[in-house]
Amino acid sequence: MDVYETLPIVPLRDVVVFPHMMMPFVIGRPASIRALEHALAKDKRIFLSAQHDAATDDPQPQDIYTMGCVANVVQSLKLPDGNIKVLVEGVERGRAVEWKEDKGFFRVVVKIIQRPREAAGDLEGLMSRVVSLFEQYVKLSNNLHYDAMIAAVRVDDPSKLGDTIAAHLVAGVEEKQNLLEIVSPVERLNRIAALLEAEVDKLQVDRRIQSRVKKQMEKAQKEYYLNEKMKAIQRELGRKDEKGNEVDELKKKIQQARMPKDVEEKAIQELKRLEAMPPMSAEATVSRNYLDWLIAVPWHKKTKESRDLKRAEQILNEDHYGLEKIKDRILEFLAVRTLVKKPKATILTFAGPPGVGKTSLAKSIARATNRKFVRLSLGGVRDEAEIRGHRRTYIGAFPGQIIQMMKKAGTQNPVFLLDEVDKMSMDFRGDPSSALLEVLDPEQNNSFLDHYLDVEFDLSHVMFICTANVVHTIPQALRDRMEVLQLAGYTELEKIEIARTFLVPKALEGTGLATGNVEFTDAAIQTVIQRYTREAGVRNLEREIASICRKIARKVVVEGTSFSEMVTGEKVTEYLGVPKYRPTVAEVENEVGIATGLAWTEAGGEILVTEATLMSGKGTLTLTGKLGDVMQESAQAAMSYVRSKAEEFGIPRDFNRKTDVHVHIPEGAIPKDGPSAGITLATALVSALTRIPTRRDVAMTGEITLRGKVLAIGGVKEKVLAAHRAGVKNIVLPKDNEKDLSDIPKNVLDALNVYMVESMDEVLKIALASPLPVALPPAATEASDEPAMSDGTIAH
Repeated sequence: MDVYETLPIVPLRDVVVFPHMMMPFVIGRPASIRALEHALAKDKRIFLSAQHDAATDDPQPQDIYTMGCVANVVQSLKLPDGNIKVLVEGVERGRAVEWKEDKGFFRVVVKIIQRPREAAGDLEGLMSRVVSLFEQYVKLSNNLHYDAMIAAVRVDDPSKLGDTIAAHLVAGVEEKQNLLEIVSPVERLNRIAALLEAEVDKLQVDRRIQSRVKKQMEKAQKEYYLNEKMKAIQRELGRKDEKGNEVDELKKKIQQARMPKDVEEKAIQELKRLEAMPPMSAEATVSRNYLDWLIAVPWHKKTKESRDLKRAEQILNEDHYGLEKIKDRILEFLAVRTLVKKPKATILTFAGPPGVGKTSLAKSIARATNRKFVRLSLGGVRDEAEIRGHRRTYIGAFPGQIIQMMKKAGTQNPVFLLDEVDKMSMDFRGDPSSALLEVLDPEQNNSFLDHYLDVEFDLSHVMFICTANVVHTIPQALRDRMEVLQLAGYTELEKIEIARTFLVPKALEGTGLATGNVEFTDAAIQTVIQRYTREAGVRNLEREIASICRKIARKVVVEGTSFSEMVTGEKVTEYLGVPKYRPTVAEVENEVGIATGLAWTEAGGEILVTEATLMSGKGTLTLTGKLGDVMQESAQAAMSYVRSKAEEFGIPRDFNRKTDVHVHIPEGAIPKDGPSAGITLATALVSALTRIPTRRDVAMTGEITLRGKVLAIGGVKEKVLAAHRAGVKNIVLPKDNEKDLSDIPKNVLDALNVYMVESMDEVLKIALASPLPVALPPAATEASDEPAMSDGTIAH
């Protein structure tokens, strides 16, 4: 049966009152005061309902929720300002069904909401779950008293439990109004459980964040407290704090560094930033490192350069045998520096095969000029940042190797060796050879900009020396900035002298032997050079001599320090085992189709035997011996030349129709290329086709044209030295290479007959063992239908 009751209504702002809830609040609006006074005059029962919008001062029925709470006024107190403070107790839910206006306030007909009955079995588990969640909620919340709340929820009535918890939830008016309007206790408890789970999750996250923040704050406060205490102690002791000491020390170092004005301004500015930073911050470490680098770089310090030419010449001769052209260039450089106060910088580049003394020569220059020496190996460098450095924004950034090496040198004018400059490469990180353009350009390197320092640094006082094995792999723009000095291989006599003067004493010192324990004869050194090494330099020679000394050192330890031995040519084989190489020698006798050429390699010069043979066929030219494209084209050019001159050489004009020609250059596993074998190939072809043997004591090199002209080639010194080593007495060279003979040692030239030629006719006169046959008359040539002989020769 429905129960209705007419009660005065008090609209509430931002508050929802639940049954079984005690709620204090202040009433100030006239309509609400009159409604309260009406209730107090009768039975002290009143209807409380929340407004939709708390900002509405004079709410009408449509502005107020219809579902509210019937409450008893427990206490009321009139305040001096006219407001009334009341304490109410919620009794039961009610819904306003009819509104009546009465003397400035509203009375409503309230339908009392009856509680439905629920099955006890379903409620117990739900109630215990809600209570457990509420306990967690109260523990995590700072606004609720734990004991009071736990006592309040120890009830058996599910509806009362739900209303009590709902009243203490921190939720919005709309959410609480929704809970008030849910009449079923089970539904209400389920809704409360969902809200509590969400709130507990939020509070746990808040608690974790607060705990973390609290720890950080405690740590920061602790550090601050200890730092302040330390400062106070230091002040009591009459000392300055550590940071102040560091800043003062850096300021002093900046003044002592004598930096350029703009660099000093930047350093002072950075120091001010450092002073304002916390000492333990990461940014302070970056700033401190930057200042350390600015201070450490030599801005003004120079070593006093020695310009004594006699002393310099003596040092260069002490350290290196031969290399006269290089030594003269270095002494010229020193002479210019003596006469000119600010000479234009020159970038010397030593190019030559491994082991000829390029790196050690740079060290000798530093010693001769009394400069510091630093070396930077560029082999395999492929990152531009290696040269210019990284910007300071990167973690762990450093200056480039140029600035690092300048710091290591400690002076503005060291000898700076850029080793293996031909072995740089490039990838997506940049091209280091392009970065070197600025370093090696005398017009630009007075304002070199490193990415890390970000200030200009003067490299114009540095003497840059580059080394390379080959020059053609260096980019053209970089090569243009270099003065290239070629270091050719050493002659056999030079190697013997170097071994006697430098290598043997060094090997004795390295193995702990005395000069009396071992003596090397020239024949022994010559055997090592010819049979155990094949190189332009002396690196492997040094290794083999050291190997002999180690074996003798073992004998000295076993037999006593009085042991002594003379190392002869025969003993070398005993110590070093089976020879690795057979001496490259000329052919033993004159042969048909064999010509001796000369080749250049990175390890020096070699003689190159060229073979040509003929077979019955259809005129195919076969080339073997792992020849490169240029060398194959040279062979084709030589063949075309021979065919065009066939009549003059007494060769049938149509020989190419019936005869296959096979040209082979032995040691087929070794790649060969270049145009300089042109005249050698032509000579071998003419010899094979005319059956005239070539002279075994003649070696040749030169490029051939289709007209039979002989063009200039490179590597003359290495090729002539190779011929000399092989025992060849006669050498054919292009006329245009006559200027290169000045580089060849006089003792080698005296032992050779050098022929300078301009055409192939001159080559054949020298190279063939007998004159060419008389030219065939045209008629005889055309009538010649004689077949090729069974052994592959042509009938003449």
